[in-house]
Amino acid sequence: MEKREIERVQSYMRRLFQNQTVRVVARPRKDDSAEVYLGEEFIGVLFRDDEDGDLSYNFQMAILETDLE
Repeated sequence: MEKREIERVQSYMRRLFQNQTVRVVARPRKDDSAEVYLGEEFIGVLFRDDEDGDLSYNFQMAILETDLE
């Protein structure tokens, strides 16, 4: 994902979650996805999907059983 694209998605997520500590960070060897952090904590992966000419972004977040305790 390009820098401008990451900035746009990060801005959207900050507004959506009303949290300025959300950070979207490029992945070193992947150009179709980025990592999402809440402050310093990694919370998920954002995937870029431009299949069939329709661009969208999919946010995937895993919640571990131990996180619920």
